[in-house]
Amino acid sequence: MPLSRLMARSPLAIAVTVAAMGTAATANADISSAELEARLAALEDRVAAAEQRAAAAEKRAERAKAALQALDDPDLEKRLTDVEAHADGDLGLSLNAYARSGLLLDEHGKSAPGGPYLTPAGGTDGAVGRLGNEPDTYVETTLNYKQRFDNGARSHYRVMIADGVTTSNDWTAEESNLNVRQVYAQFSNLPSFTGAFEDAKIWAGKRFDRDNFDIHWLDSDIVFLAGTGAGVYDVRLNDDWTSNVSLYGRSFSDFPLVSRENPGLTGDTDNLIFTLNNHIGNWQWMVNGLSANDNDQRATGNAANAADTGFHTMLAYHGDDFFGLGKGSFKAAALHGRGLGAEVKALGSDGNLLDEAQTTRLALYGTTYVAPHWRLAPAVLAQHSTDRYAPGDSYDWATFNARLANELTANFEMQYEASYQWMDLDPQGYNGNSAVDGAYTKLTVAPTFKPEVGGFWQRPEIRVFASWSDWDEELNGFASGDALGNDTFTGGEWTFGTQMEIWF
Repeated sequence: MPLSRLMARSPLAIAVTVAAMGTAATANADISSAELEARLAALEDRVAAAEQRAAAAEKRAERAKAALQALDDPDLEKRLTDVEAHADGDLGLSLNAYARSGLLLDEHGKSAPGGPYLTPAGGTDGAVGRLGNEPDTYVETTLNYKQRFDNGARSHYRVMIADGVTTSNDWTAEESNLNVRQVYAQFSNLPSFTGAFEDAKIWAGKRFDRDNFDIHWLDSDIVFLAGTGAGVYDVRLNDDWTSNVSLYGRSFSDFPLVSRENPGLTGDTDNLIFTLNNHIGNWQWMVNGLSANDNDQRATGNAANAADTGFHTMLAYHGDDFFGLGKGSFKAAALHGRGLGAEVKALGSDGNLLDEAQTTRLALYGTTYVAPHWRLAPAVLAQHSTDRYAPGDSYDWATFNARLANELTANFEMQYEASYQWMDLDPQGYNGNSAVDGAYTKLTVAPTFKPEVGGFWQRPEIRVFASWSDWDEELNGFASGDALGNDTFTGGEWTFGTQMEIWF
């Protein structure tokens, strides 16, 4: 190609043409010069066409820019940025949901008792495996609206509506527990916040604490803090240490007062929970103080000295592998509480606890692949509680659970679960309950269909299942209204059913 023709082209054309000449010369050294010249000419024509298209696109962009500027809108740039962010799901309105719905039947084709808290230990948060053990329909729907302002600040508004029923009917208004569980506003990226508060988020309203966490296979929170109040998240004390400070209010309502001035009067009191939640690397250290003025006037049955203060703490570790043995994850936590803090899982939810009540809770679970298509999730949850509702009472239990899944196709897997719970309960006659000592066992097989398998957190899924449950006969005598020991549920029971579960 003549040098004058090459130099007349744009830098883009020069670069492409020279590169093509070098490549062609190297790869085709034996091609005749005439044939090479013809190929290069064709390549030059294609480059010229590309340049024309690029020039046309540039002109269109300039015309569009001029049109936008003609709008003379000072918020144009912000609005365009917001549109882009909304397209990425970062701003605007969004929807999250969790739901499950299933049918649980006994050997006679009748509805069977079920749920992770059906054993006598369930009254003190003693959960067992949930697979093939849920007869309810439960749904949470969460709406979020996120905004970004001119100064870079952000706001997040959330409302959660939830309902849960056990009937199988399509119309359940009489049984419905429809409720607004969360409604709050949160602000972040506030330009006036500097130093340790530069990344802080402030909130107020009714909400679940952001840093709650659970054992999904037991449907049991390790710790659950919720209520109405205000707080600040992510105060950065150093590179690895952030702290959250919040105040939550809850209510103990409609209880009989033991008051000389107003004998027999019913009333209510606010229970305030002050929480300091620290994250240091993978560690979480939570400290809580509780106060419920006048709750010591509550009649608790065997005693009239219900607690009006309490203390609670938790030390947890959030691992990013499977106990150091391989890929996966694990969480471990130790919790302890006294007085109102002796309800160590659902903080501030139990007003019947005594001043002397003490509870210690241990939780451990992990997830991993033990083979290319086999997933394993073991869990341990144990609790020891004394002087809880009556002087001298004790509630001891431990649950061992394992969920196993075999991914057979892209849309089908077999799930298996084994759950064992030991319990030694001595309520000292509280609520008319009797002392029992025994164990509960459940085994479940659940063929499961999914749009796509892969990991324990992949949803939605549809399951069919068969479960076998057995327990020591002594457990039937714990309470007259207990699920265990009723006429059709006395141990060695088969149950069958189907269930869907979804979250997004």
